[in-house]
Formats: sequence, structure tokens, C-alpha cells
Amino acid sequence: MNRYSKLFIDWMILGLTLLFMPLWAADGEGDWDNNDQPFTRILDLRGQWYFELGDNKDWAQAEHEDSDWDVIFVPARWEDEGFPGYDGFAWYRRHFKISRDIQSSTIYLLLGQIDDVDAVYINGHLVGYSGDFPPNYWTAWHRHREYVVPASALNFDGDNVIAIRVFDEGGAGGIVGNKIGFFRKENDPIFEKSLAGTWKFKTGDKGAFRKPSYNDEDWRDIMVPALWESQGIHDYDGIGWYRKRFRLPENLDTDGLVLLLGKIDDFDEVFLNGKHIGTTGRMGKRVGPDRLDDTYRKLRIYYLPDDLINKGGENILAVRVYDGWQHGGIYEGPIGIITEKNLRSWIRATNQTSLLTRFLQIFFE
Repeated sequence: MNRYSKLFIDWMILGLTLLFMPLWAADGEGDWDNNDQPFTRILDLRGQWYFELGDNKDWAQAEHEDSDWDVIFVPARWEDEGFPGYDGFAWYRRHFKISRDIQSSTIYLLLGQIDDVDAVYINGHLVGYSGDFPPNYWTAWHRHREYVVPASALNFDGDNVIAIRVFDEGGAGGIVGNKIGFFRKENDPIFEKSLAGTWKFKTGDKGAFRKPSYNDEDWRDIMVPALWESQGIHDYDGIGWYRKRFRLPENLDTDGLVLLLGKIDDFDEVFLNGKHIGTTGRMGKRVGPDRLDDTYRKLRIYYLPDDLINKGGENILAVRVYDGWQHGGIYEGPIGIITEKNLRSWIRATNQTSLLTRFLQIFFE
């Protein structure tokens, strides 16, 4: 029995299992919403933080001395914490420890709402930002901050520092949401390689953008997953490209790996090391909002051919995205590379009957 015959049997068994689950477990096709999974708090960050008015990029660094800073309660408007009428830049800092036991989990930092713009650093590593700082100011006060924290940014079982740069244009300022801390989600997939975090991004469209040799050093950094509107690309409808460099463990069996690329608004075309591996939507056809369907709600799942993976070396993912209306980009996870075994376990654990057809397609299309 060859590999594809075995896969077909495995997926058919899984499909029959899911088919006879209770009806409440079924979703409409493409309706899966990662945010429906409940959060479990790993570390509560509500309480006293160090706080300083002004702006200095050195304050993002873990080794910066902050013992002489003011102390402020989070969450709260800074106007209510002793800084009435202040508009402008300010920084928050807090030291914390986090257990090594959760390093295999996808770790989320939730900060609620921040008035108006923020950039978040952990041990000096940028892990997320929303809005635009002056001179190209753009508020993101209404957005709930949910950032995926790469395990590489954390010092497990040691001292860590989170530093948050905030700009308030007027009115209330500060970290004002209620759900503040590090969290994980129940039944998140177990990745061989998480790809959430910083990617390279550029608007426009050139065929050379897919090539591994293309120099993207002058492209802007962008956080994935997150809407591009929340990261300075405002009111843009059209084509944008994402690029991500990654390495896989040298001892990893690369036969049967799958790329989960979250949800993308609206269409996408994906290349691994310059070769096309999948498309969702009508790429190549610029369409208006009346013809976009519900593609933006579908989880992207692409098979990674073993012969395209650079084992032990650098790999390049290039993702061409077309947005036809309103928001755009790779806006929601999960984002990463997963084995078929863990993929099947994740489907069973989350009762996602609506994904079965797509999973079958990726091995036979």
C-alpha cells in the first residue's frame, strides 16, 4: 500500500468518525473561528507596573534600569493614576518569570485595549504592535491586543522584561483593557515549527518576490497573524506579499508535513522555496466585495512536498495576498508547520467536521 492510499484510508476513517459526532459539533464550511477556543491564563499581569513619561527606544531593552521609574496600576487610564491631562509618549515595564513547562504551547499575550498606539517588546524583541506612531499617527484604541509570543523571545525559568511603548493622542491614555496576561488556548495545535511572529511585507506585485534569492531586507516588518490595517497599511485594497525565513530541526522527518496558514483576507497564493504549493480564492482576478464570498473565513492548509524542503538549511515561504475590500492580510492563526499525526489529533480534539474536505483535498489535488 503506497503512502497516498494509506492517507486516503486514514482520512476516510476520520471522516466517518467525525460524521457521526453530535450535531452540535458541526460547523458550516469555513466557519471555524480560532477565537472561539477558551483561553487559559498562564500568568496574570494585572497589578503594579513601572511607568515613565517620554520616549526612549533603549527602554525596550531587558537590561535597562527601571527601579527609579514611577509605579502605575494596570489596567487603568494613566489620567486616573496620577498623570491627569497627559497626552504623548509613555512606557510601561514589568519583570516576570514564566515556567518552562509551557514552552511547547502557543503563548498569547493579551493586553485588552490600549489608547491609542502600542509596540510591545519582550526581552528587547518586538512581539506585536497596533496603530501608527507619529509622524504617521493612526489610532488603534478600539482594537483588542492579542499577540503571539515566540518561545525564542522568552527566558524560561529566568527573569523576563515586558516593555510597552504607548502613544496617546488625546483624552484617556494607557492600557485600559481587563484581560491582561499570558494565555494559552485549549486544544491549540502542536507545531514542529511555529511561524507566528515577525514576517517581511511589501505592497505591490512582482513575480520575483517568490524567489528565494530575492533580497527583502528593505521590506517592512509585520506581525503575523494580524490585519495589515492595524500595522500601518491603511485603506489598502490590492496585492501584498509576505515572506518568512525558517529552519526545521535537522532530525525532523519532513515526509508528510502540513502548513497551517491561518485565515487570510481575502485570497492567497503560497510558494515554498520558489515553488507554488497552493492557492485559495481567485488569485489573478481582482474582484469587488460582491464576489469575495466567504474565503476570508477559511483556514488555509497546504501540504509541504518533501522534495521542496531544504533539510537542515534555510527555507523561504512567500505568500501573495489579494484583499478586495476593507481589512486585509494574514489576520488569524494558527500559523505553523505540523505533522499529519498532530493534525489529525487536532481535528479530533476540536471536532472540526468542516475542515475534513479541505484536508482530503491537500493530499489529492
